[in-house]
Amino acid sequence: MAPPAAHRSSFNKRAQLGLFAGYVVAGTGALIGAVLLAISLVSPETFQGLRTMASDLASPAGEGGAMARTQGGSVLDAIAGYYDAGSKNAELEREIAIARVRLAEADALRQENERLKGVLNLTAGDTQPVTTARLIGSTSSSTRRFAYLSAGAADGVTNGMPVTSPMGLVGRVLEVGRISARVLLLTDPESMVPVRRATDDVVAFAEGRADGSLRLRLINLGINPLEPGDVFVTSGAGGLFRPGVAVAMVSEVTEDGAIAQLLSNPAATDVVIVEPIWQQELLEQVAETTATESAIE
Repeated sequence: MAPPAAHRSSFNKRAQLGLFAGYVVAGTGALIGAVLLAISLVSPETFQGLRTMASDLASPAGEGGAMARTQGGSVLDAIAGYYDAGSKNAELEREIAIARVRLAEADALRQENERLKGVLNLTAGDTQPVTTARLIGSTSSSTRRFAYLSAGAADGVTNGMPVTSPMGLVGRVLEVGRISARVLLLTDPESMVPVRRATDDVVAFAEGRADGSLRLRLINLGINPLEPGDVFVTSGAGGLFRPGVAVAMVSEVTEDGAIAQLLSNPAATDVVIVEPIWQQELLEQVAETTATESAIE
């Protein structure tokens, strides 16, 4: 059975009143809007002051937004420029690195050309070389100083032949195989070469020291005339090495001579020339005379 009307809740009454008030407000708002629209159509200048006031009130906010957009754009441009500059800088560094490699290669090629020209000039001298070969190895751990040559008896190489480079004397052939040979380097303790100062006739013996340097022992003892920077060449004494081949430069003066640095460093030498013994006939005569004297004794 339906409840009596007297017991209708107060909530329903409030809802009806709220709904009615909503209709009234909506209708009033629509009426006011229609009136304002009509006024703006009939007399547009009526609301000019209000529009101006609203524009003035909104101007600071618009300026702030425009400034924020400008600054934001500047920051973004700066960030983009930074990364762009960074990428260009990295690219330039790569190009510089490549250029350095190319420059090093060009410098190496230039040095190789100069070295080969030196070999050709050495070959074109008065002394006809026996052969041209390469140093294919050397001793490193032993106190003895040997190098190995990529030429042997098949190329006309024999014991005692001088080995030279464009920078000067390297050593002499000690043992010969068919296609290779062992060279006694000037820095070996058993090596001794007659030399003289290039500017005069101060003569000495160049002895190997096994540490990459030479000891120059003067033949005529007395006042030591040597000075750092003096260059010594082969003197031709003994008939093994032709005279005038560069040997060493004085680096330190001693009581009986000097310590000198080898001009033709075997570690930096690739192509060498094997020369004939300078006075082969004289050496053979000396050997025969020595053998004869030994036999008589």
